[in-house]
Amino acid sequence: MLAFFGRILTRKKNALLDEKKPMKKYLIVGLGNIGPKYENTRHNIGFKVLDHFAYKENLVFTPGRLGDIATYKLKGRTFLFLKPSTYMNLSGKAVYYWLDKEKIPLENVLIITDDLNLPFGSIRVKTKGSDGGHNGLKDIQAHLGTTNYNRFRFGIDNEFSRKNQIDFVLGEWEPEEAKQLPERLDLSLEIIKSFVLAGITNTMNLFNGK
Repeated sequence: MLAFFGRILTRKKNALLDEKKPMKKYLIVGLGNIGPKYENTRHNIGFKVLDHFAYKENLVFTPGRLGDIATYKLKGRTFLFLKPSTYMNLSGKAVYYWLDKEKIPLENVLIITDDLNLPFGSIRVKTKGSDGGHNGLKDIQAHLGTTNYNRFRFGIDNEFSRKNQIDFVLGEWEPEEAKQLPERLDLSLEIIKSFVLAGITNTMNLFNGK
């Protein structure tokens, strides 16, 4: 009988300890530039992905240090969404600050960015790589001191024969691209959830090339 009650008390104690365990945290960063004039530009696809997630899940972004923040909880995990307010070229400062403040391990960060080297809407999830000439990634690399961080590249194409590159990335979507964006944004939500729930390797296997 005493052994029986001992097991019950042990189970209750373990349950209380489990409740006190912190949820696993993940930092999901969408890169972009703040301000209305940048809102619908190609360079702001990181912001647009996070705004779409917030819309679908009824989340609200609130101003925080170095960026706007929203949180989402799913299956014992906490998603911390960050839209840096530092402008694209200084994104690393915000990423470093929130990783340190929330004590989030580097393997639990995912950076969402535009990619000129991929066709429009193409997806490539990677665990490391060069900045590819992207100033936002370059600054993140400088602050983190490594290129070994997870990134979700969203293709914006490179059809800027009549314009220079800056005008192209800071330009707005063509009508046909705008029509296709909702489906691509829905897919982006699946990728973010997969990264958190299934891990980076499974996410690469499932979504790269889609």
